[in-house]
Amino acid sequence: MSHAPHGYERAQLPRTRELDPVPPTAQTASAAVAETPARTPQDSAKSTPPTAKTSTKRDAFFDNAKYLAIVLVAVGHAWEPVMEGSRATKALYMVVYSFHMPAFIIISGYFSRSYTGRPHQIRRLLTGIAVPYIVFEVAYSLFKRVTNDPGHPISLLDPWYLTWFLAALFVWRLTTPIWLSLRHPLPVALGIAALASFTPNIGEDLNLQRVLQFLPLFVLGLILKPEHFQLVRRREVRLLAVPVFAGALVFAYWAAVRMKNAWFYHNSAAQDQGAPWWIGVVMTFALFGCSVVLTAAFLAWVPRRKMWFTALGAGTICGYLLHGFLVKGAVYSGIFDTNVWLTEPAGRVFLTLLAGVAMTLLCTPPVRRLFRFATEPEMKWAFRQDPVRDAASRAGQSK
Repeated sequence: MSHAPHGYERAQLPRTRELDPVPPTAQTASAAVAETPARTPQDSAKSTPPTAKTSTKRDAFFDNAKYLAIVLVAVGHAWEPVMEGSRATKALYMVVYSFHMPAFIIISGYFSRSYTGRPHQIRRLLTGIAVPYIVFEVAYSLFKRVTNDPGHPISLLDPWYLTWFLAALFVWRLTTPIWLSLRHPLPVALGIAALASFTPNIGEDLNLQRVLQFLPLFVLGLILKPEHFQLVRRREVRLLAVPVFAGALVFAYWAAVRMKNAWFYHNSAAQDQGAPWWIGVVMTFALFGCSVVLTAAFLAWVPRRKMWFTALGAGTICGYLLHGFLVKGAVYSGIFDTNVWLTEPAGRVFLTLLAGVAMTLLCTPPVRRLFRFATEPEMKWAFRQDPVRDAASRAGQSK
């Protein structure tokens, strides 16, 4: 799936919409993979846990983390068509895939802690996650029909390509009150993920394998506190992150010719990959530990102050959902088949830079405004008005 201040003081919670997962939303109004309308001071006071400090100021740390993670998502997708035959590229791919989506999911869980199913939260759940899921699932299905597979079905129950995350986020967010009511939610979530890892007949509805296997990361985000994010920003943790990533790269280089990429996608059971059932359990815990460690190492090096790209962290919903059209369009058009130089080292570097630039542009405010009707629609016409809440919102904006 904003940046925090220096030091050990408690991190201020950003003014994001409660539907702000993989990327809490924009400085103005955004939040489900990344965007939802800003919360008023009154909203924050009502929904923020007593232990957390309430503030209407966004924390640049999280916005920076979201932007950097979404760029890595695009880079990883750009490597997929050209990494065959390059052990080094596959090793980098494995390292990136072990933490870029886990980071999004953990942050999504962290910003879901106040979800209790109140009417305004349900409204944000629908407009920030459900509606974008429907719009882009249909859009991607039509895109595949036109460019590659005329018989590709349109099904809201079988997420294709990028949309699985919205489906998963919808399920995770709905079940948040259950996880927060348990005494030991993380062990329970890990147990469910382990069971899913050797249950091949779960089916493809809503990509349930991914929903269940990635679940522990979301639950981990739910139980994290601001001080935990302060810990990873300590100088000693930043220094330790360097050998951690170096070790991960060395191991990935060794594993590149021995391990299937499918383990990092969490979308199938062990038996589907030709492995005995118990390997699924082992990999569930091994990959969870690896994801948590590398996510912490990644966050340790995320800048804490405002950067030139900080504001782009509020537009990651657009980058995430739109860049798939570019990647799949390039694949279906045969660009990688006709331009063999893209599979060479210089070509891979070019694709890496191009993916970063493209994702950056897709996260900019003009693109967000252009696609707001699909990524963060208001849809006031579809919901009953809450006079008390509207009055409180107006009072907060007038201060």
